[in-house]
Amino acid sequence: MNNSNHPNLPLSGFVRIRQIIGDSKANPPILPIIPIGRSSWWKGVKEGKYPAPIKLGAKTTVWRAEDIHALLNQLNTSYEEVQNEC
Repeated sequence: MNNSNHPNLPLSGFVRIRQIIGDSKANPPILPIIPIGRSSWWKGVKEGKYPAPIKLGAKTTVWRAEDIHALLNQLNTSYEEVQNEC
């Protein structure tokens, strides 16, 4: 399953952290693409596990949608490899 199409993830452009990890407090709630917590996301970014962000301003951080698609493809591939080993 090397298809990372997600209804809330554009094919190109920029996405904010709320679009990636979701925001249950938003109205309407934003469903997560990658269901992890904010601190876990930032830890993964720091460790190089997740894509590096782009700062657009003092309080605006984004990620390239293409990088998130690549991450989802990588995670899907890893998941499939584990499933094939079982």
